[in-house]
Amino acid sequence: MFDLTFLGTSASVPSAERNHPCLLIEAGGHRIMIDCGEGTQRQLLRSGAGFRRLDRLLLTHGHFDHVLGIPGLFSTLRLRQNAELMTIHGGPGTIDVVVRMLAGLWGEGNAPVPLELVPLATGQVLDAGNFTIGCFPVRHRDTDSFGFSFEGRVRRHLRPDRLAALGVPDDPARKQLAEGKPVTLADGRTVDPEDVLGPPEGRKKLVVIGDTETTEGLAEHVRDADVLVIEATFLQRDEAIARDYGHLTAGEAAAFAAESGVKQLVLTHISGRYPDEDILAEAAKTFLNSRVAADFDHIAI
Repeated sequence: MFDLTFLGTSASVPSAERNHPCLLIEAGGHRIMIDCGEGTQRQLLRSGAGFRRLDRLLLTHGHFDHVLGIPGLFSTLRLRQNAELMTIHGGPGTIDVVVRMLAGLWGEGNAPVPLELVPLATGQVLDAGNFTIGCFPVRHRDTDSFGFSFEGRVRRHLRPDRLAALGVPDDPARKQLAEGKPVTLADGRTVDPEDVLGPPEGRKKLVVIGDTETTEGLAEHVRDADVLVIEATFLQRDEAIARDYGHLTAGEAAAFAAESGVKQLVLTHISGRYPDEDILAEAAKTFLNSRVAADFDHIAI
């Protein structure tokens, strides 16, 4: 349902191994990026993802390590004569950062690609048919930050054995049953959808939270997620510094995952001051199914 490619997993200072933040999510024919740190266009090439069908960018907030890759990406799309509309979603303050950045390079209203800027408000961002995207506010210093939830729709398939047993013909009646509507057969019998539908399947939930200084008030949005992607910039021994800079520790992220009943925790926004194994060890003490994301990691949900 959701294919994730981590294009950048560093904190505000990149390293030789980690680029600035960016996550590519592919679902139902859509290719959606969350954040666009400096160098993202090269990461798209190195990952093999390329530039095709990149039509939507969700921004967690407007700090430069999350948005400075936009001009470079747009320049490349222009050189490739890309004519697809790019839609950027972000908080009003974040959208303002993007507008001023693009205006400084190309002049006001003269972005090099077709562009739509959509300010975020809590609730649904996109209904793509077989999945939806919602957003919710996150606290991170003085920004208007948002997290994002991706949810696949529940599907129930018709059971061929039950259709045959009940004598349901291969005609529009089957479509009605698949849509949850009862049908009356030629002999007068009524077949209820519950008689022929299999168990629910296909519902998957992914939650992505960028920089955040607290998990307070976020549990309702994260509850029972199959995967939670969230920052872990500091270790618990540096909790005071984490508070000063508006970030989480790996231990706090793990405790939040455990309390929210998520199935897998993926930690990102990794500071170069800590070895990966130390971050993972701290998280795994509280939440065993934790992993530290690296650039070009791929996760399928």
